[in-house]
Amino acid sequence: MNRVVVATVCVGVAIGVGYSRMNLLAQAAGSTPQSTFQLPVSSTAPRAPTEVHRDRTVTFRLLAPDATHVEVQVEPGSRQPMTKGADGIWTLTAGPFTPEIYQYEFIVDSVSLDDPSNPRVSVGRARHRSVLDIPGSPARFDEWQDVPHGAVQDVEYRSIVQNARRHVVIYLPPQYESERTRRFPVLYLRHGNTEMESAWSNQGAAGIILENLLAQRKAVPMIIVMPNGYPAHGEGSTPEGTDETIRELLTDILPLVEKSYRVIADADHRAIAGLSMGAGQAFLTGLRHTDTFAYVGAFSSGVISSVDFDFRGRLPEISARSARQPRLLFLSCGTDDPRYPGYLKLMETLKSDGVRFEWFSTPGAHEWKVWRHSLAEMLPKLFQSAGTRSSHS
Repeated sequence: MNRVVVATVCVGVAIGVGYSRMNLLAQAAGSTPQSTFQLPVSSTAPRAPTEVHRDRTVTFRLLAPDATHVEVQVEPGSRQPMTKGADGIWTLTAGPFTPEIYQYEFIVDSVSLDDPSNPRVSVGRARHRSVLDIPGSPARFDEWQDVPHGAVQDVEYRSIVQNARRHVVIYLPPQYESERTRRFPVLYLRHGNTEMESAWSNQGAAGIILENLLAQRKAVPMIIVMPNGYPAHGEGSTPEGTDETIRELLTDILPLVEKSYRVIADADHRAIAGLSMGAGQAFLTGLRHTDTFAYVGAFSSGVISSVDFDFRGRLPEISARSARQPRLLFLSCGTDDPRYPGYLKLMETLKSDGVRFEWFSTPGAHEWKVWRHSLAEMLPKLFQSAGTRSSHS
């Protein structure tokens, strides 16, 4: 039996982790920590809080009296040394930073850990990193604003394909409650490796981004369905794992959504997109099933940007018959992402095969700020050409 596990929650309410979490997973396999430093583990008021200033500079602080060398890394490859005070608190003031979200970590005697003074962490199945949020003035496209807000539900269901109890996160736009006779298109949005089904709602701010676009009349109200991207057994980025996630989506999740929610159940009103691992899943799902999904988006996929990816072999029907192409194939990658050159190569193949696509890139690496921009760029392109047929029951 399927059931809503968590009652409707306002998207504007921050969902975070309210306790400190050390992360020692960045050590190389088999390495031994060289440090004997000790950190406070109490969740009460920290003695060394990291602070964002009005001029968008940031003072990083870490209480580590026994450490011999501490650095902070905000962007990959950008470690900066911190200075130790007589009180055992290491500090560094850096910036100003461009209004964005950033992930950062401390490197303490070669051991990586998140910021124990910061409850905001990027949560996944493996690594956790602290989140630095530099507000904009006016507010950024992905910041909570004083606009109508939708809701998020955590839905539990029994997967026939996986033979397991599973969860899917479902975002409902504000119009779902205010317009009770209206039916909505659906975006199926997939997370990346090490993330969870809640990632796009929390770290990705998917609902907030859509709400801000809706308030500006730049997007169509839609339901966003965010499944778990891992098979019950195995990995989601392998061909076998991808095939299993496709079967689960078509067999379990899509029927659940169309039975339980007011949706427009045709290809013109379904989209699928994802990031990293989820981008490969979305790309292959959407292009194999253009009779089910008219819109496909792939952000920073490792699979489809790999030199070993055989587009013509994996998707011969798209290469041979242009009639099978979706209304929109949206590709995106950060300019500093190692996957960027592979995307350029993929696009050359698509061009030579006559496959239509739209391309968006933005400064950044393999990180959430890139994927937030990618989603904000794609959302206004969804369902605009599908019309309003059957949008009200």
